[in-house]
Amino acid sequence: MHRLPRFFLSVACVVSGAPIAYAQSPETVVTRPVEGEAQTLKKGRVVPPANGETGKDESNPGGLAIYERMGAELPPLPEEKNFKGKVDEAYGAFQRGYYMTAMDKALPRAQLGDPAAQTLLGEILSQGLGVKKDTKAAAFWYGQAAQNGDAAAMFRYALILMEGRDAPRDRKKADELMKKAADAGNPSAQFNHAQVLVADNPGEKGLKLALPYYEKAAAQGIADAQYAVSQLYMTLPDVSEDKRKQAREWLIRAARAGFDTAQLDMGIWLVNGIGGDRDYNDGFNWLQVAAKRGNVVAQNKLAHLYINAIGTKPDPIEAAKWYVLSRRAGLSDPKLEDFYLGMSEEQQKKAIEAANKFRRS
Repeated sequence: MHRLPRFFLSVACVVSGAPIAYAQSPETVVTRPVEGEAQTLKKGRVVPPANGETGKDESNPGGLAIYERMGAELPPLPEEKNFKGKVDEAYGAFQRGYYMTAMDKALPRAQLGDPAAQTLLGEILSQGLGVKKDTKAAAFWYGQAAQNGDAAAMFRYALILMEGRDAPRDRKKADELMKKAADAGNPSAQFNHAQVLVADNPGEKGLKLALPYYEKAAAQGIADAQYAVSQLYMTLPDVSEDKRKQAREWLIRAARAGFDTAQLDMGIWLVNGIGGDRDYNDGFNWLQVAAKRGNVVAQNKLAHLYINAIGTKPDPIEAAKWYVLSRRAGLSDPKLEDFYLGMSEEQQKKAIEAANKFRRS
């Protein structure tokens, strides 16, 4: 999915020209680094361990676990209702992978001005599905469909106009189409329009203008938007208490979707008790998930947890391993360096071997 750059997505959002961060206390165990320390993070998608591993069905704590229900007689399925709408044969062929058939069926309709068929042609041509890839022809059909009111096409064509490769660059028209697509309910457009509002309106004003669009995109499953909502609910002034209480729920949705920055923050929030109760074990687990996916900051924080036995047993070799990995990626940490230098040569050797093994895996 194409998205604009993430302009502000960090644990400290800039409001009124100054960063808003959580107050630190002697009890605070892990913190996010200031922007100057932050490194480019490798992105990845990962799903945390499933409840099925323990046989526990947490969505139904009072019922049987899924394994206990296997083999039990199931109730009959509800009778399927007859579909009375108009069948789109072109999209049906596309979904089954019959791309040439889909194109043959869509082309006559597209030529007559059908926006759905025009968008379908744009998809086939832009990806080269069953035909030679032709991004300029795809841009033409996306433009026609956008003009005829198709929300998905408006989003695609807005990106094309921003890029300026297959159509003349036109930022003003791109922004207009992105907003129309967002208002028409396209979730990707809602997220991107929110990003534009943040970029064009520095400080609190832009964040407040963007929040409704982030919320709409988050409700439709855009992980980046879910993360943004969690941050704004915690940092923007005048956010209702009800929404502030929902911040952790939005963050965990983004984390479960595999957004590694959300996984990092979820670990930090749980360890530090941000947005809810402390949970050292779950906090450790989320940081471990992000660290194993290559998130450098999570690797750094995981080292601290191993040293201080937070959510896990103390393990100096594991601590040093994660420190070595984060240091190699360019994230310095004087405290961890002192810890590492205080280890014996044999321990350092084992840590380096463990780090090398992780990199090879």
